[in-house]
Amino acid sequence: MSVQTDVKSVPVTVTATAYGARTRLKGMLVMPGAATGSVVVRDGGPSGTTLLNIPTIGGESTFAVIIPGEGVLCTVDIHVTLDNATANVFHG
Repeated sequence: MSVQTDVKSVPVTVTATAYGARTRLKGMLVMPGAATGSVVVRDGGPSGTTLLNIPTIGGESTFAVIIPGEGVLCTVDIHVTLDNATANVFHG
């Protein structure tokens, strides 16, 4: 039987580390900007392993990124690179 953890939410408005320790990425809420862009999630900082690369369409509505099961394990951190978008990262 696995241990459940509380899910936390971190708003990310600039390219940055959303959470600086081992955790599981549970999902995201992505808010596209006016132009086409992307949200890239990495484990291990800005040059770490790419976990998700989510393209966005300029001017579109906010959308959810649902990660099934226990989520994606990030052993070092959750780093988010934003290009014409913002995100709300759920982890735990």
